[in-house]
Amino acid sequence: MAMAYKMATQGMNIKDECKSWFTEMKWKKVHRFVVYKIDERSRAVLVDKVGGPGEGYEELVAALPKDDCRYAVFDFDFVSVDNCQKSKIFFIAWSPAASRIRAKILYATSKQGLRRVLDGVHYEVQATDASEMASTSSESGRNDEPVRVFISCAPQKSERVFM
Repeated sequence: MAMAYKMATQGMNIKDECKSWFTEMKWKKVHRFVVYKIDERSRAVLVDKVGGPGEGYEELVAALPKDDCRYAVFDFDFVSVDNCQKSKIFFIAWSPAASRIRAKILYATSKQGLRRVLDGVHYEVQATDASEMASTSSESGRNDEPVRVFISCAPQKSERVFM
């Protein structure tokens, strides 16, 4: 437990690959998601898995381990009520119930360091199982514009989301 606390207070080293994979996903749309893990020995956040452009929500859920924590970013494409193609990026803090307490503490305390590096994330989701990621509701920065985003398995282009 002391090692997790020490690592959390000293901060994590965010590898350059973390930001570069995120930037490619955000601007070039060559990836659908990126999963990150913390290497406790090197005290660094590393890229664990990258989802190709054809992969979707189901592949993201399959890439997350059932017994260990991870971070993930997911590029969610949808068609708005105005019939406009839109995209929102979700940051997911994955902390399943079966993971070690030490890992949960380490990931919870190190999350903001990674979030600062990943500029352009729209929403943040904390999940302990896949059902908690399946539907999320949050508000945007403006009080007059409530945002309801529903992540469904393999979202279709014809699917409408109220924004």
